[in-house]
Amino acid sequence: MWGGRFKSATSPELKELNASIHIDKRMYKEDIVGSQAYAKSLEQIHLLTKVECAEICKGLEQVKLEWDNGKFVIKDDEDIHSANERRLKEIIGNAAHKLHVGRSRNDQVTTDMKLWLKKAIAEIENKLKTFINVMVNRARLDIDVLFPGYTHLQRAQPVRWSHWLLSHAWNFKSDTDKLQQVLKSTNVMPLGSGALAGNPFEIDRFTLAKNLGFDSMTPNSMQAVGDRDYIVEFLFWASLVGVHLTRLAEDLIIYSSKEFGFVKIHDSFSTGSSLMPQKRNPDSLELARGLGSGIFGQCCSFMMTLSSLPSTYNKDLQSDKELMFGAYDKLMGILEVVIGTVESVQINESRCVEALTFDMLATDLAYYLVRKSVPFREAHHIAGQVVAAAENRSVEMCDLTLEELKAISIHFDSDVARVWNYENSVEQYQSFGGTAKNSVLGQIHLLDAWLATSNEIPQ
Repeated sequence: MWGGRFKSATSPELKELNASIHIDKRMYKEDIVGSQAYAKSLEQIHLLTKVECAEICKGLEQVKLEWDNGKFVIKDDEDIHSANERRLKEIIGNAAHKLHVGRSRNDQVTTDMKLWLKKAIAEIENKLKTFINVMVNRARLDIDVLFPGYTHLQRAQPVRWSHWLLSHAWNFKSDTDKLQQVLKSTNVMPLGSGALAGNPFEIDRFTLAKNLGFDSMTPNSMQAVGDRDYIVEFLFWASLVGVHLTRLAEDLIIYSSKEFGFVKIHDSFSTGSSLMPQKRNPDSLELARGLGSGIFGQCCSFMMTLSSLPSTYNKDLQSDKELMFGAYDKLMGILEVVIGTVESVQINESRCVEALTFDMLATDLAYYLVRKSVPFREAHHIAGQVVAAAENRSVEMCDLTLEELKAISIHFDSDVARVWNYENSVEQYQSFGGTAKNSVLGQIHLLDAWLATSNEIPQ
């Protein structure tokens, strides 16, 4: 491609290091689609005849078919762009050499990447919605299960299992919304920017962008060929999804331990031990837990690659595709596993109920006093005294007599017995976003309505 300038061949070592065909061949469809659209743009300004344009487009279809069928033979090709162009020349002859006029691999590669990433975003979005749908269905199925909610990994207040599960579903819903911002950044066409200065042949970039399905086009050719912010945004977004997966995974790993016993991970998403026959290891969740740090590490690495990089295209950017593909593959793979894990997890309802203890109702006791016009800070102090009194006697708070409670505060009366009921405790949180049954059903309704906006989501 640059033989006219050089007197000696590229060293074998640099040639091997420089080649990216083993990675970017994954974008063969996008490269062909972009080339076909560009050929039509060249034909519109009479740099290709109608016959030549038709030959190029037909030839590229044959190239695509060879890739599709696994029959494409990679020869001495540096990247997907040169491979497709070389094969096109073999099929249609010299007309193939006219295709690259005004176009550089600098604007070609980032166009291919954006075309690929747009499709990947749609696939990931659908996978996330499938995951949320699974969580919503489990929340609906298990809505009557109560268990301890935790702060600082200490028992805090009774909540519905479904409320806990939906707390994670809302994280992933937020991730799905953020993905649209990544798509917006990606959906800007760089083709027509050339190597850095632009295209001198009056290519109709408006029509080209429309034909390739982009919402808009880059306004500055120098920025366009060096811009990889959309890759950084995708990597950061994937890292955030990874973080949310780690938090869900950690909860379920803890809940599945013998010490908790709230859930049992299905055999198909567990592994055993090569030494200890009794072991049931939640490897599916541990793999998910390890995902976030890996993708975030790649995000940081690529941001450092971009830091202080000179303007426009530099070969340092060649790692972008491997990172983009890697994040996509890891995320899709682990989402598939976690979807199956959550869908098949078995809840031990009796263990969940057994884990509820009356000291978790200390806040309810304070609220009981508030409803009798006691200022909250005073009510909080009184409830703390009740906790201390029960601990001193080594009994549950509910076992303290009314006389003992009245000795702490005159505001206690016989109706305090109503406090010692976990269902009552949960049902008092009727406000929007709370753990009462109606509130949780409201969350399910909201997520159902949101999911219904996509026809691809299983209902």
